[in-house]
Amino acid sequence: MSELHDECGVFGIYKNDEEIDIVEETYLALYALQHRGQIGAGIAVNNGGKMTYYKDHGMIPEALPEAELNRLGTGSIALGHVKYSSGEAVDHENLAPLVMRYIKGQLAICMNGSLTNFHELREELNQGAAIFQSNGDTEIISYLIARARIDSGSIEEAVTAAVNKLNGAYAIVLMSPSKLIGVRDPMGIRPLCCGKIGDSFVLTSESCVFDSLGGEFIRDVEPGEMIVIDENGFHSYQVAKSEKTALCLFEYVYFSRPDSVIDGVSVAKARQRAGRLLAQQHPVEADFVCGVPDCGIESAIGYSMESGIKYATGLIKNKYIGRAFNNRKKNSEYLMRIKLNALKHNVEGKRVIVIDDSILKGSTAKHIVDLLIAAGAKEVHMRIASPMFINPCYLTSDTTPKEDLIASTKTSDEICRFIGADTLGFLSPDSLREIAGECRLGFCDACFTGNYPLDVSDPSRQDKYSHKIRN
Repeated sequence: MSELHDECGVFGIYKNDEEIDIVEETYLALYALQHRGQIGAGIAVNNGGKMTYYKDHGMIPEALPEAELNRLGTGSIALGHVKYSSGEAVDHENLAPLVMRYIKGQLAICMNGSLTNFHELREELNQGAAIFQSNGDTEIISYLIARARIDSGSIEEAVTAAVNKLNGAYAIVLMSPSKLIGVRDPMGIRPLCCGKIGDSFVLTSESCVFDSLGGEFIRDVEPGEMIVIDENGFHSYQVAKSEKTALCLFEYVYFSRPDSVIDGVSVAKARQRAGRLLAQQHPVEADFVCGVPDCGIESAIGYSMESGIKYATGLIKNKYIGRAFNNRKKNSEYLMRIKLNALKHNVEGKRVIVIDDSILKGSTAKHIVDLLIAAGAKEVHMRIASPMFINPCYLTSDTTPKEDLIASTKTSDEICRFIGADTLGFLSPDSLREIAGECRLGFCDACFTGNYPLDVSDPSRQDKYSHKIRN
């Protein structure tokens, strides 16, 4: 149960089927993406160039009540977004999609990712008398597109000009009065894919959306590619280039749903491979293997298959916890106890191997070990399906400062003593790349190695994470 948090999910649909209700399809798609953000959600609908939208805080049912969905009306294009933020609270202005008016009418935009040149771009726009309503990346991008549109012959040219000013990790989906457009950053750090529901085209963060909606996955959007969908069909343009690609490896470790396929690799298969490699690298005698729900389960199954030690349920997660729970003013130990419990019937008197996806601060891992011991476990052996997390991520996720990451100041043995486990084993950094060996892209593993694919050395860039709302 990682303390790491996702970076949001995006969805866009261009309607070519009379029978499709695009508001309903977008709403259901956001359910499929709920794991990528639980702070807020929003939907925008385009009806002949007139855009209506609604967005609010909370999980999908809380953020998007039926009465508000009915007021959105019908249209030919729709966007949807689920949001996670590193801030303790998110102003309404920072929720997405962001809908704005500019010289060519209306524009709606949402994104997943983070810009490393946020401060430089914002200062440039400030000098041009821009007035900001939020403190997120999305508004920066919308201003760049609007400004470029003044001198551009088309929205495609404006988007191309804007994205070539961006540094960072991003998957952007936007709609103009007549077009649905998606862009993926030139290194492919953030995922974005395209497909169809009937004859209607879709752009979204993960392939699991198509399975949920009964649609068809076509392919991943290529790094630096812009997809444009309009009345004339589907168009592709290469608008940004990079000498290397760097898909975030944490998509396979934690971010994505196990039933998704990211850049050619099944997430479930990658996690099972991680478990198999853990069993090879850190074997131990035990009575059963269990996974920390939800992201440790597939790796635990892999560990079981490789080791021959049976798989069983050791921990139960409360799946009905929403924003109200997260905002309760209780200590973190109390909240973790409500969220997770040990299955005493299976655990008592047993030697248990417990698999989790990662360790950041160490408090969650300690709590899990304490739960199992309190339930009567004879031994607790913790295995982590990723290497030691020693560096903050400035591109895709919300993590704590380096000095608060336990692996940056303690050895594996010291962490083991801190969490109270009998043994502890991490996946080796080289093995992590093996779990997604068929991937067409290179990887970013900076959180484990410190090898960032982009320059994050400027303190002003790093400082933005202490106050800027993540998109």
